[in-house]
Amino acid sequence: MQVRHVRKTVGLLGGSFNPAHDGHRYISLQALKLLGLDEVWWLVSPLNPLKEAKDMASYDRRLTIAKKIARHPHIKVSDIEYQIGTRYTIDTLTKLKEMFPDTNFVWLMGADNLLQIPQWYRWRDIMHSVPIAVFARKHYALKALHGKAARIYHLYRRFPSEADDLAFCKPPAWVFLPIRKHPASSTAIREKGLFIVGEKLCL
Repeated sequence: MQVRHVRKTVGLLGGSFNPAHDGHRYISLQALKLLGLDEVWWLVSPLNPLKEAKDMASYDRRLTIAKKIARHPHIKVSDIEYQIGTRYTIDTLTKLKEMFPDTNFVWLMGADNLLQIPQWYRWRDIMHSVPIAVFARKHYALKALHGKAARIYHLYRRFPSEADDLAFCKPPAWVFLPIRKHPASSTAIREKGLFIVGEKLCL
């Protein structure tokens, strides 16, 4: 029998947050509820290795907007990747597990990232480092569930009904959660030349 109250459970939502929007908040709220997490941490990356720096707003601005969007006592916006100097997800996970040995982490991602994860540095080590929760996003679900990562790790996929135990599973372990898709997109916001903060449009 698992003793849940002994260890803190934290969902990690990593990314450039360029900018953060209500879609990030929506996924975080779903993670808190469906995974039974204590907190969700937004890991605002100084620079995503798969994205071009020229399209990136300043780090301080991305961090500030993320804090305005999060607005929830159990969603924490973190600059820890900036503080510890990590660039790749696997290095961040390794360091976090060293720094917080009494915390169970779950990596949170959209279905688009499950499709792309084989492009990530040491992606198989990521799969074996922490459990992963994948959330339905736009039209990516079918492609992601037939992609390379899903095929290779199909034996380690959990049912959505088991999601509240994911934080206590030994990795590799992952679950796909077919939540209602949120329309917000950082790319669409940037293409309009606007960052949305609450009801204000920030140039």
